[in-house]
Amino acid sequence: MTDKVLMKGNEAFAEAAIRGGCRYYFGYPITPQNEIPEYMSRELPKYGGSFLQAESELGAINMAYGASASGGRVFITSSSPGIALMQEGMSFLSSAEVPLVVVNVSRGGPGIGGIQPGQADYIQATRGGGNGDYKVPVFAPSSLQEAVDLIYEAMELADIWRNPIMIYTDGILGQMMEPVVLPEPRPVTEYSELKQKKPWALSGYGDDDSKRRVVKSLRMDPNELEMHVEALFEKYGRAEKELVRVETAGLEDAEIVFVAFGTVARITKEAIELLGESGVKAGLIRPVSLWPFPYDAFDALTDKTKVVISTELSMGQLVQDVQIGVGKRFPIRLITRTGGIIPTSREIVERALGILSDISV
Repeated sequence: MTDKVLMKGNEAFAEAAIRGGCRYYFGYPITPQNEIPEYMSRELPKYGGSFLQAESELGAINMAYGASASGGRVFITSSSPGIALMQEGMSFLSSAEVPLVVVNVSRGGPGIGGIQPGQADYIQATRGGGNGDYKVPVFAPSSLQEAVDLIYEAMELADIWRNPIMIYTDGILGQMMEPVVLPEPRPVTEYSELKQKKPWALSGYGDDDSKRRVVKSLRMDPNELEMHVEALFEKYGRAEKELVRVETAGLEDAEIVFVAFGTVARITKEAIELLGESGVKAGLIRPVSLWPFPYDAFDALTDKTKVVISTELSMGQLVQDVQIGVGKRFPIRLITRTGGIIPTSREIVERALGILSDISV
């Protein structure tokens, strides 16, 4: 059995990417993810990789575009305002079908906001903050081990789906420490193998090539562009079936069903235990994939459910998908904190009991 290693979240994210095959990292410092570029600058060269601090988040995303279009396995990270600046590039990468793994160690907002944790980038992440019709799979871990596993897997999934993939974490996960089991390093595709393993990549034009490779987003012919977008959405349709991830607990007899993701789900689990001690049965739906969203998980709710509560670090963004999943079958309420304030498990219990009391009247 592989030994567990005590690591800080941001450093564990970086190590998982390296072991997943990352050899190119482009970044720009922003709290609360600064340990990631620091770690990558020190450790990535030991694996023959390249670290480059860009002049801005705009520079970082476009450098990532170029390196990935050339067949490299690329990893970038930032935090909320920095991710906002990268959205045009995410649209370009998605249109050009270029793989990338990006981690958002999110903070409170809007604007510069603060450096404390937040979840108010949910709509940006799941609906796409760039222009045009495109989708990005988004996964939200609730522990460092899950983050390590998802980042490691995402390095491979991005290549398989030829699409950016986002890992949506927050400042709590980035700054906390937990023991993790690190995966074995994945072999890296050598340059000589690129033409076989990534036939779309810009790996050089030689006498043995039948045609010149082109990676582009621009398509001036409207019919060609429409066909391209339709092909992208055929791929997204498959992703909606194959990439859904969800954890559920206690739904069969729950009076209250919480919906929460990331670190808020951890706090909510403790609240569920406290509610159980007071005789109130509560369950949890934890979306691991934020897009595609696990709408089918709500089919397991029974007539014993009296209310569904979306618990989140925003003014109410996750709740929009909760409303789609629930439909009009049950009342939906919100428990939120914002500005970087984290609710305690007892606060969630008190507010949930108040909601349940109001619903029962």
